[in-house]
Amino acid sequence: MTRIGNSDLDVFPLSLGGNVFGWTADRDASFAVLDAFVDGGGDFIDTADSYSAWVPGNSGGESETIIGAWLASRKPAGVTVATKVSQHPDFTGLAAANVRKAAEASLSRLGVDTIDLYYAHFDDETVPLEETVGAFGQLVADGLVRNIAVSNYSADRIREWVEIADRTGVALPVAVQPHYNLVHRNDVEETIIPVAEEFGLGLVPYYSLASGFLTGKYRSADTEGQTSPRASGAAKYATEAGLRIIDTLEQIGDAHGASIAATSLAWLRAQPTVAAPIASARTVEQVPDLLAGARLELTSDEVDALNSVSEWTPAKA
Repeated sequence: MTRIGNSDLDVFPLSLGGNVFGWTADRDASFAVLDAFVDGGGDFIDTADSYSAWVPGNSGGESETIIGAWLASRKPAGVTVATKVSQHPDFTGLAAANVRKAAEASLSRLGVDTIDLYYAHFDDETVPLEETVGAFGQLVADGLVRNIAVSNYSADRIREWVEIADRTGVALPVAVQPHYNLVHRNDVEETIIPVAEEFGLGLVPYYSLASGFLTGKYRSADTEGQTSPRASGAAKYATEAGLRIIDTLEQIGDAHGASIAATSLAWLRAQPTVAAPIASARTVEQVPDLLAGARLELTSDEVDALNSVSEWTPAKA
């Protein structure tokens, strides 16, 4: 188990991504994945109110609705659910009134009384940050939300949020959700991790497997014949440098009897302030790799080898 920042949330060190629920996984497949995840020891589920509005025929909220139906059906004990606001077509942005209405809609879809972890999904600079911070703080004060967090915020804006919350006496954020993985590192390691360390925030990275590239399934930039809607996003990393990372992950994974995906997740978990990477599964067969990635411990030499092969270099001062 791992603690998310300075919160009271003690969770399994991997979060099951709900972005595929209602998209590439229908209700039955989603239920099966959720069952397998919890049966394997998982207890942390991540979604957003906008998932999956981009799918033809969907309007947003499909993932929350499926998770809510699963929660009502299974009544699992001790499951932590995180969701987000700002991108739902009917609740766009972070104005105070919108944040409140969106949270109430999410609570209804999820069928819960309180959201465990509530993210500002994307920064909304059209709204004064003090208004947004106050709106999130009020949700906590009113018992609709236990903990708040930010996603896709710059380090400067995170600092500003913390300063406002501290000055006005409302709930402080406990987590930040950045795009972070072995092939997308620089900005997070240069700017976000330092601010997370400064304020005791836990990182809950998304795109942990780089749209599937870090599973090793995509070793060519040619996506012809690929049926996954994420194939093009993954294949763009299939460069000479990207394939060196895959080869190194495979070598290290083989030494542990672990998959490329599990090894990649283990590397991410070993990074400073990372609490629980987010990874999704469309099928039950994909779940064991995620669970293994939450339990695999790499040696410092193995972490260093992956750091080296990913060719990350800090920005010059």
